Amino acid sequence: MRMNFKNLTFVNQKFSMDNQTKEFIQEHLNDDVLQLGLQSKRYPDIDMSLAIKQISGRQKFRKKVPVFYSNPDIYFPKQISVEQASSEITAKYKSRITSGNTFADLTGGFGVDFYFLSQQFSHGIYVEREEQLCKLASHNFKVLGIKSFEIQLKSAEDCLTTMSDVDLIYVDPHRRNNSGKKTVFISDCEPDVSVLATQMLEKSPKILIKLSPMLDISQALVTLPQTTEVHILAVENECKEILVVLEKNNSDEEFSAKGKENIVIKTCNFPKNGNPQYFDFQLDTEAGVEVDYTISSHKFLYEPNAAIMKSGSFKSVAAHYGLKKFHPNTHLYTADELIPDFPGRVFINEQVYGNTKNDFLLIKQNYPKANIAVRNYPLSVEEYKKKSGIKDGGNVYIFAFKANDGNFLNIVCNKVGD
Repeated sequence: MRMNFKNLTFVNQKFSMDNQTKEFIQEHLNDDVLQLGLQSKRYPDIDMSLAIKQISGRQKFRKKVPVFYSNPDIYFPKQISVEQASSEITAKYKSRITSGNTFADLTGGFGVDFYFLSQQFSHGIYVEREEQLCKLASHNFKVLGIKSFEIQLKSAEDCLTTMSDVDLIYVDPHRRNNSGKKTVFISDCEPDVSVLATQMLEKSPKILIKLSPMLDISQALVTLPQTTEVHILAVENECKEILVVLEKNNSDEEFSAKGKENIVIKTCNFPKNGNPQYFDFQLDTEAGVEVDYTISSHKFLYEPNAAIMKSGSFKSVAAHYGLKKFHPNTHLYTADELIPDFPGRVFINEQVYGNTKNDFLLIKQNYPKANIAVRNYPLSVEEYKKKSGIKDGGNVYIFAFKANDGNFLNIVCNKVGD
């Protein structure tokens, strides 16, 4: 393993923690760190500052990154780096779509993505501009068993000017401004990958970039015209990451002029229980897909997962699964057949109501407690609950939405699989 720390004094310095502090951390993993901080005088032999940082980091990583949590020798950095790290489930996804001899992570951070990407490459180059994170990475990668890596204390821009060719460049731009608020637009991130794209493609045939889940995908494609694939990842039906893949062959003018026809959008949702839900489609075909619309509900109601909703494949998913759509702007679907592998939630319809005052009285009378969802509807969920008098909770779901004839429907249903 090679390390490029310039002339920093910590090159040969190892992390160490006395046994008392280690034991204290293990004994207090489930404690409130704020309360522990107030009780520091009770533990004069414990490095409380270090212990609290480690306990806090491990608590956040218990479910987020179990591999790091379960290793007692891992050292955790400051809170912001822990919060910004990818989850294990999304990091593993990245490792499954990449492989090669050498890769470079130009924004190393805490190193979660680096660790999982390293499983698919013979050698990894970790690049980070913060000295403390480089120091942590040097220690953590050894205890995690990464066989071949090097660490470079540099900015992404500086690294690109001197680095040799690699098989993959990975970038996770910093998405917070000087005041600590999250940023969304590519140009507001650091580094600005739209500025570095051409230079990165001179060093690698493939670039993988992690972007904000709030980013508008169409805007990303304009900003990064070298894109060939977009991956949208959701965890437990919450959109977490947008990944874009840039390829060298898509950077010349001739290919780029027709490249948008070849962009593949890949969606994946990781449910709390069950297998991942995948759905892919060609970007250029979505607009031309023909969909059957309906003004009445069939036996089952279908709601695509958050990754599909983010992707905008509202017609492609209907055509693929043979579903009828309620309205061009109501992204709910219906069919008489049960589709067990549908990538989203499935409900069996119990009762359909209109939207009159009398309908609301009947709904409240029959279903005083329910889970409310509104789609393409003039009221928010809170306004709906106030108008109907229905309380939150229970196993019943009510979807309020606009149908294709312009009328509003209220469908009472139960979730399949509950």
